[in-house]
Amino acid sequence: MAKIKHFFSGITKNTILLAFASLFSDISTEMLYPILPIYLTQLKAGGSIIGLIEGIGQATQNIIQGVSGWLADRIEKRKGIALFGYFFAALAKPLMGMASAWEGVLGGRFLDRFSTGVRSAPRDALIAGSVSKEHRGKAFGLEGIGDNLGAFLGPILAVFLIFFIGVTLRHIFYWAVIPGLLAFLMILLVKEKTVEVPLKSKLEFNLQEFPKKYWHYLFVTALFGIGNSSNAFLILQTRAIGVSLFTTILIYAGFNLVAAIISYPAGYLSDQFGKKNILLVGFLIFFIVYAGFALSQNIFLIGILFIFYGLFQGIFRSAGKALALEFVPDRLHASGIGWYSATIGLLQLFASIIGGLLWDHIGHQAVFVYGAVFSVIGTLMLYFVL
Repeated sequence: MAKIKHFFSGITKNTILLAFASLFSDISTEMLYPILPIYLTQLKAGGSIIGLIEGIGQATQNIIQGVSGWLADRIEKRKGIALFGYFFAALAKPLMGMASAWEGVLGGRFLDRFSTGVRSAPRDALIAGSVSKEHRGKAFGLEGIGDNLGAFLGPILAVFLIFFIGVTLRHIFYWAVIPGLLAFLMILLVKEKTVEVPLKSKLEFNLQEFPKKYWHYLFVTALFGIGNSSNAFLILQTRAIGVSLFTTILIYAGFNLVAAIISYPAGYLSDQFGKKNILLVGFLIFFIVYAGFALSQNIFLIGILFIFYGLFQGIFRSAGKALALEFVPDRLHASGIGWYSATIGLLQLFASIIGGLLWDHIGHQAVFVYGAVFSVIGTLMLYFVL
């Protein structure tokens, strides 16, 4: 009993509300994610266009986190900025469903990811501020449960609406507004704690205030991220080997369920055994997944690899963010998470564009060989540089 109590110690009401916000927002987002590549192919978009849209979307989300994180630290209004982002991310979803060409989807996806980027760093700073330092891994792990459980329930809900209710792909985008607004409601209930910020820090663009170890970590993250392209290529490859749309969505939902299950234990273990050590395990799992996708077209094995990819996702989300905060003071939490996420986003844009070109002009397997190679480089750099 004492061990169970220790396992959940340090968790607060704010942490739970923020986890539910991630749950609902990801239900909203992931209702759309597994059908978006299929929807784009119906609008005559090829692999390069899909890679471009996904890369721009993810890069926008993560790059904006750097700016919104800095702004949240500067004006000390993390909750207010998060509310803005959650509200407009919910309203952006139907715009993609209204599109008659891929350019319209790009516009809707840009607004959605922009708003998501605005909210994410301030939300993560609220998470970090809701617990003491020794419990941060668990706090981000709990948020990871909400995020990844939402990413599991979203596709399941989409499957139910499409195959049992008869909702069209286009109208799924309209249904996604409902859980998005529920996420907004969860943030309204969060009580923000004031963080003391020196006047000088309020007036400066604070990149020079981060220590060298933080920049070393961003460098390692960038090297790994060069090969970490959009999950859309995993979905397209699954469809390319003959898996039905129904099964593809279920496999993708299973991947997110595994990520949800592993997130909190991964955060707990990172608090106990070191965040770097747990993150190394995640990088190695990523290599196994991408190497497997490059070498096999067996449907059963692809399903197993998606389970492993869920392990990576849960570990990377909880341990990666918690490790970034090891190197920054409390007053720079939003900025620290923001620039960390900006690094991931910028490199994912690059990786997705390269992945799309490889997909169209060299072959599907080339995307995954490329990712596997850079995962090895990132793993070695994480071990030796940090």
